[in-house]
Amino acid sequence: MKKIYGNNLLISNLCNMKKFGRTAHTVLFYGEKGTGKKLLAELYTSLLMCRNPVENMPCGICSICRNIQAHGHPDVTYVETSGKSGGYSVDTARKICSDAFIKPNNNTACKVYIFRDCHNMDVRTQNTLLKIIEEPPDYVYFIFTSETKADFLPTIISRCICFGVSPCTEEQAEKSLLESGFNKQAIGKAIECFHGNIGMCTEYIQNENLRQQVDLTKMLTDSIIIKDEYKLDTILYTLGKDRYAVKTVLTMLDKIIRDSAVLIHNPDADNIGCYRMGAIKLSYILTSRKAEKIHNSIERAWHTIECNVNINLALTALCAEITEIII
Repeated sequence: MKKIYGNNLLISNLCNMKKFGRTAHTVLFYGEKGTGKKLLAELYTSLLMCRNPVENMPCGICSICRNIQAHGHPDVTYVETSGKSGGYSVDTARKICSDAFIKPNNNTACKVYIFRDCHNMDVRTQNTLLKIIEEPPDYVYFIFTSETKADFLPTIISRCICFGVSPCTEEQAEKSLLESGFNKQAIGKAIECFHGNIGMCTEYIQNENLRQQVDLTKMLTDSIIIKDEYKLDTILYTLGKDRYAVKTVLTMLDKIIRDSAVLIHNPDADNIGCYRMGAIKLSYILTSRKAEKIHNSIERAWHTIECNVNINLALTALCAEITEIII
């Protein structure tokens, strides 16, 4: 089983739930992309099913654990998404509700349904699942992962045990990445951008597109620093029509703005964004109020793009708003 770095208290709580017979039938792991939510979902699944635990942890070597790791266990369902937005349809939810009443065929005595990346889960889908989540059969468990609890209805959240997942330390991230076989130079560049977020560090090393998006984010930051509206607009335009890429860049830019706001009051504060020098320079020209306004503008643009509005229009509006704030 792949080692999970960080979140020790969370893992301890999961193990104690199993140890004392208080496992939750519905669990939500939430936190930013790359922090290990899916690994924790698999860990909890293994805790539920493993017959030979070692010190309250799954053994990782029995056939059950190996099948779970290989995504091949017949009683573990990774629920499929559908549509352009990658959401979960009402029809899919109805099939899950029906299937849940079919008892497991294997000796694990439980069935697990894992819903990954639930940021696009329709309200109707959630309402369809609500009844089975309220009163599941004794052998049925549901696991959700998402970036925020706000993706779910209060009625769903009230029936979940929710665990916030955090990045680990930069030292732990480096150790994990070295164990994965990456070279130290690549690891150093990745950690400089994504710190203790092992998933994002790994993607940065392996994915040229993400490295390009980081470079574009830094260029956007520099254009704000020099108050160059034309350059800002041009760079935003080069992002194209890939909604996922645009939202990724806006998220990274927003973290740099956050860092600058913190650095205004504490020059020695740690950063969470991918461009510390840019954040430092921004802290010289922005006030806390201006940083807040830029954050609000980026957040509006992000949600506008999420709602399928024309990307170019949304980014043009964002450029105008940022220019008005900084000039």
